[in-house]
Amino acid sequence: MPRLAESLETPSEWKSPPDKLDLTTSEVHIWRARLDAPPSAATNFHNLLSADERERAARFRFDKHRRRFTVARGILRTLLGRYLEREPQDLTLGYSDHGKPFLAGTPEPDLRFNLSHSHDLALFAFTAGRDIGIDVEQIRPDRSTREIAERFFSRREVEALFALPTEQQTAGFFRCWTRKEAYIKAKGKGMSIPLNSFAASLSPEQPASLLWVQDHAEEPARWILHEPRAGSGFAACLAAEHQPTKFQHWSWGS
Repeated sequence: MPRLAESLETPSEWKSPPDKLDLTTSEVHIWRARLDAPPSAATNFHNLLSADERERAARFRFDKHRRRFTVARGILRTLLGRYLEREPQDLTLGYSDHGKPFLAGTPEPDLRFNLSHSHDLALFAFTAGRDIGIDVEQIRPDRSTREIAERFFSRREVEALFALPTEQQTAGFFRCWTRKEAYIKAKGKGMSIPLNSFAASLSPEQPASLLWVQDHAEEPARWILHEPRAGSGFAACLAAEHQPTKFQHWSWGS
């Protein structure tokens, strides 16, 4: 599989954003950003964070992890500020019982967002009036084991995964993992939803989709899965409630 040094190019679908960000109810905006910022930029982002975010950053053992968390949160606040035309440091973020962040104390409750980062790559998703979740993972063959799949995937997914040719199984594993993570993040219930209680597609011939949810036959029709091309060596998926008509892909720093 491609190693990190080979995975840093920006796929062509990511465009430079406009000066003014307009988010309609039929759109989802996805942003791609690198987190290994220079110290001066990391300091600037740190100054945007709330006290609790700074405390969370300080709990990381290694400096690179503190820096990446700080930069990711700083970018999130900056983007929220652009959508709301407010100062990033003035925004208040709340958290659901399972840790999903949301805007608190603002007159724009319909702005929804989610973020994910893996290694030095982050994805941010924004929409209006619909639940949304996003996940990105660095592809690591040592984590795509049969033991992990059999523990967390549904029986349907395990059978589909190991029916693939051996050389396709790592990619299939991460397609499945990111699709499942995006869905439970969109639901906002975290690991209280057992990962084996629903199934997502994973074959390269199948479009990204939710196939089955235990005891909720109507649930797959309520969701659309979309796979932004995060970059070589990464897998990513977004889950959005209902059917947005347009996905916009913006590149941070363009």
